[in-house]
Amino acid sequence: MKVAVISGGASPEHDVSLASGQGIAEAAAELGHTVIALVIEPDGTWRDGQHEAIELLQACDVVVPALHGQGGEDGVIQGFLQQLKVPYVGSGIAASAVGLDKHLAKAVLRAHGLPVTPGITLRGADLRDPEAAHQQLKAAGLEFPVFVKPGNGGSSYGVTRVTEPAALAEAIATAAALEGQILVEQEMRGREIDLAVMEFPDGRVEAAPALEIHSDPGQPFFNTTAKYAQGAGEQFVVPAPLEAELAATLRRTAIEVFETLGCEGLARVDFFVPADGEPVVNEINTFPGFTAASQFPRMWATAGMSYPAVVQNLLETAHARAAQ
Repeated sequence: MKVAVISGGASPEHDVSLASGQGIAEAAAELGHTVIALVIEPDGTWRDGQHEAIELLQACDVVVPALHGQGGEDGVIQGFLQQLKVPYVGSGIAASAVGLDKHLAKAVLRAHGLPVTPGITLRGADLRDPEAAHQQLKAAGLEFPVFVKPGNGGSSYGVTRVTEPAALAEAIATAAALEGQILVEQEMRGREIDLAVMEFPDGRVEAAPALEIHSDPGQPFFNTTAKYAQGAGEQFVVPAPLEAELAATLRRTAIEVFETLGCEGLARVDFFVPADGEPVVNEINTFPGFTAASQFPRMWATAGMSYPAVVQNLLETAHARAAQ
């Protein structure tokens, strides 16, 4: 096939996307596909010019939007590709938009009876009134420590762990600098477990063996530094040591999250597993990090699928869906 890989983008995850795109492009070339690499600059412009990019995209069999965060994982690029009538890997407009919006995603999952991290959403005047935000936290029954995070985005950019009310104002300002809607969520004590969910050309949706994150003790949580520092991958334990019943529950719930949100192609579903309770959904990534060291490919490697094999499956699935 002739495959275009789009990476970069205008979100804070630009460099992460470049690494994901490079890995996918190299694997696709190794598989014998003709690969066209397209880069969106941090200011949102296309490196080769948008007109030239459109012509290149329309000449391709499948496009891989290897973009993370706003402008890439939120339905914007998906709508653009659908307007061009170009098949692409991953979820469509609605699932991408809802999946990146943490408030919306959790509202949908909660409405379907799926357990999610407890929290509140702040926007507008609340972002400028930390005391009002604190009162909302108390009214919702949330206790410190809490996590303050942008309502959209990933890679832990703009996320702060807050242990006392006095630090709330600065954390809100940090998150609000990236996004006009922020979440304040209860810290969940327990294990961090991720599941990789993938669709196959025949329509099957499966989850790979789970991965557990052992956070760097030198960091306050699994933050941006912990995720991308040299040796960060050493914090991943895959397959995660889970009892059979818990492993089955996580696998079943991850697929249910994927299907409830209308996802396609791939997603990574992140859970917290309290020591004395049921797993709760932290978030979903509809186009997770995709270097060879990233969680998603590593989980599928444990299932016996090499990095190129995963890329091939995603290309074939997108192509098969377009042919329906």
